[in-house]
Amino acid sequence: MDLNKIKRVYFIGIGGIGMSAIARFFNEKGMQVSGYDRTETALTRQLAEEGMQIHYTDDVQLADQQADLIVYTPAIPASHSELIWFREKGFEVVKRSDVLQVITKELYAITVGGTHGKTTTSTLIAHILRHTGYGCNAFLGGISANYDRNFWSSDKQVAVIEADEYDRSFLKLHPDVAVLTAIDADHLDIYGTEEEVQEAFIQYTRNIKAKGTLVAKLGLHRAAELKGDNHIWYHLEDNKADIYAANIRPDEGGYRFDVIQHNWTLTDIYLPIGGTHNIENTVAAIAVAHLLGITDEKIKAAIADFKGIKRRFEYLVKNDYQIYIDDYAHHPEELRALISSARALFPDRKCVVLFQPHLYTRTRDFATGFAESLSLADEVLLLPIYPARELPIEGVHSEMIARMITKPVQVVQKEDVLSWVKANSAPLFITAGAGDIDQFREPVEEILNGKGIVENEEVKKKA
Repeated sequence: MDLNKIKRVYFIGIGGIGMSAIARFFNEKGMQVSGYDRTETALTRQLAEEGMQIHYTDDVQLADQQADLIVYTPAIPASHSELIWFREKGFEVVKRSDVLQVITKELYAITVGGTHGKTTTSTLIAHILRHTGYGCNAFLGGISANYDRNFWSSDKQVAVIEADEYDRSFLKLHPDVAVLTAIDADHLDIYGTEEEVQEAFIQYTRNIKAKGTLVAKLGLHRAAELKGDNHIWYHLEDNKADIYAANIRPDEGGYRFDVIQHNWTLTDIYLPIGGTHNIENTVAAIAVAHLLGITDEKIKAAIADFKGIKRRFEYLVKNDYQIYIDDYAHHPEELRALISSARALFPDRKCVVLFQPHLYTRTRDFATGFAESLSLADEVLLLPIYPARELPIEGVHSEMIARMITKPVQVVQKEDVLSWVKANSAPLFITAGAGDIDQFREPVEEILNGKGIVENEEVKKKA
C-alpha cells in the first residue's frame, strides 16, 4: 500500500470513531473520500460538510467503483454486499489498522494502548503537542473537546495514535513510543481468556522500534515480559515509579498536583477535568512530552487548557445545585474509577447512575464486577443491554447485574428515562455506557439545567 499513489478512497463504516479519523487524514491530503455507514450521525454529517460523500444503504451502485483503496471496519459483517463485491472484483481491501500500520512505519509514532485510559491519554498527548507548537498528526478514539475533532494533521512527521485492542488490530502498529495504561480482561468474545488478552499486550510492546521507549503503568500483570529498549514506569502516586504525581488536591471540579521524575519536578499543574484516573493519564502524557523535550511551562499551559474528551468524565451540567457527568465507561474498572472519582469530588451529593450494559458477552463475563462498581452509587438505573454486533444470549440480561447490586436499583426502558429524571432528585447524576445512551445527553441536560434554575429561585425566595 503506497499512500502517495492513492487518489480515491472508499470507506465501509466511515462513521466509526477510528474510521472517521483515517477518512479525515485522506481528505485533508486532497484525496477523494466517500463511504457507507448504517445510520446518519452528527459525526457523519460533519464528514459530509468537509466534502465527503456518504450514503446509508448497502448498495454497490452508490459506492465509488473507481476507488484505489477500500477501507473497512471489523464491525462490518462479512455478509455486507459492498464488502463482498469489492473483494470479488479484486480491489485492494484493507482494515483501518492496515492504514495505521503504514503510517507508524513512515512517521515517528506515539501509540497509546490499554483496556482503559487510552482515549484520554492519547488525546492529551496530542493536545500537548499541538498546543505547544511541537506538532503532530492525531488519530484519536474520541472527540477532543478543545478542537471538536478526532483527527488533525501537521507537517511534523509525528503521529499520535490510539491503539485499539479490539480484533487485535493494534498488533500491526510499529511505535517509537508505546504507552500502555492497563491490561485488564476485556473483549473476551475475541480473546477467549484473560491470558490471551495479556499475550496480545505483550506482543504490542514487542513491536516497538529499535531504541524505542515503553511508557507503562507500574504494577501491570506480567510486567517483566513487556519489551522496549527503554522503559519509563508511571503511576498515580506510587513513588517506586519513575514518574508519579504528588500533593494532589481537588480544585473546582479538577485537580492541582505536582509530578516527580527522578531529579525533575513539575509543580502546581492544573488539570481542569475530573477523575483521579485522569491524573494518572496526565502523568503518562507528561512523561511522553518530557521525553520529547517540551519545556515545563509549555506542558503546564497545555494541560491547564485541556477541556477533555466528549463522553470521558464530561461535565454537561455543573453548578451549585446540579452536577451531570456523562462517560463512555463500559467495563467494571472504568465504572469504578468514574463513580468513585465523582463521589470524591462531590461527597455531599446523592449519586444516581444510569448505566447501559454494552454487549451480551461482556455482561455475562463481568456481571459481578459491574454490580460491585455500580454499588458505589446511592441509586442505580439500568437500561437493557445494548447488543451492538451480537445476538442475544439466553439468560443474559440487565437483571443479572441488578440482582447483585446492593443499593436501590431498577431496570428501566428507554422511553421511561426522561420521566424519571423529571420526577426525581439526583444532585449528582451520571450516565455511562458505550451504546446509544448518548441520545439522552441533551434532553437530560435540559431537564437538569431547568431544575437548577428552579432550585436557585427557591433558595433566593428563602433568603
